[in-house]
Amino acid sequence: MSLVTRTRARAVETLTLDSPHNRNALSAALVGELAEALTDARKDTGVRAIVLTHTGNTFSAGADLKDPPPPDALVALLRQIIELPKPVVARVTGYVRAGGLGLLAACDIAAASTEATFAFTEVRIGVAPAVISLPLLPRTDPRALARYYLTGERFDAAEATRTGLLTTHGADVDTTLAPILDGLRKSAPDALAETKRLLTARVLETFDRDAAGLTALSARLFSSPQAREGMTAFLERRDAAWAV
Repeated sequence: MSLVTRTRARAVETLTLDSPHNRNALSAALVGELAEALTDARKDTGVRAIVLTHTGNTFSAGADLKDPPPPDALVALLRQIIELPKPVVARVTGYVRAGGLGLLAACDIAAASTEATFAFTEVRIGVAPAVISLPLLPRTDPRALARYYLTGERFDAAEATRTGLLTTHGADVDTTLAPILDGLRKSAPDALAETKRLLTARVLETFDRDAAGLTALSARLFSSPQAREGMTAFLERRDAAWAV
């Protein structure tokens, strides 16, 4: 069964993460399917913009610890979203954790319902938010990132909007998104592409400069003894050995 479903309405292609067995975790298979769907949407002249959303109560739980994608595959997916010449809009109505926040940051516009919650949980399993920092660091408040990167605390949609992780939030995310999508539908395709290029130039500079180093860091940390303990503790639903 497909892990990414596709629908379209008035030139907006909706890509829905649909992997409920692992809360839309970023498995190698899901990353591959999403990349393929984005490639198809890029080529399709009938698509003006893309909405990235989810089934269930989780946008994405982060990397699939049982079937993680190679770090370079995640880098490629994040870059693909940023380089896509069509706006990509995140629509969130539930939890977003760890690597899922990288997807959110790669999107041009991100909206969530007030029930949505967010957390960088990497430090609690013995790793760091390395690869996802490529879109996050240029786009998000650095003092807020310092707090939430280092503590793994959960925060709400209002805080995510304040810090720049989200563009906007509201009680009904579809009501919140309606004027945004209408605006994109009224915009010229070539003008959208060139405007997006202006907005993403500095983010892509970060990819060019830091992607190789952060990919290596991610691989090293995920193979470390602390990561093995942290991931085992997570899967066994217990505190890691270092918790005090």
